[in-house]
Amino acid sequence: MSVPQYPDPAGRRRFLARIIKSIHALITAAVGVIVGGSILSPVFGRREENWLTAASLGEIPATGPLPVTIRVAHSDGYNQVVERRSVFLVKTGESDVIALDSTCTHLGCRVSWDADAKLLRCPCHGGVYDTTGAVKAGPPPRPLTRLMTRVEDGQVQVQL
Repeated sequence: MSVPQYPDPAGRRRFLARIIKSIHALITAAVGVIVGGSILSPVFGRREENWLTAASLGEIPATGPLPVTIRVAHSDGYNQVVERRSVFLVKTGESDVIALDSTCTHLGCRVSWDADAKLLRCPCHGGVYDTTGAVKAGPPPRPLTRLMTRVEDGQVQVQL
């Protein structure tokens, strides 16, 4: 009677180790592609410039900001969504205008213009801003967000 011959156990272990290493390499590559794509996609993605007309230059008073509501239309899947953004247009020179987002940087409430005090005030927690958007009092951690503006043919355009 002869002893049965079994395949080499060391060879079988090497074969299984290679398969496991290949699976690990595939998983690592897949995770690398997903993470790398999510990190690099904003860098390489094109941002569409969206300049919207807010007001004419003559409408903006020299004494304080002009509150303007801008309608922004964009696609959300199959639906066309219209979002309303409130901004303050402030004349800083003869034809220079800055646009300030009306959202308080503390908790997101809408600020309003106090003509008597010549300040922008947040009704929620007492945040106070000047006409450049700088914090004058209250809890806001940073100034109001400035938006890009340009003047073309007497019309003030804001980039949203």
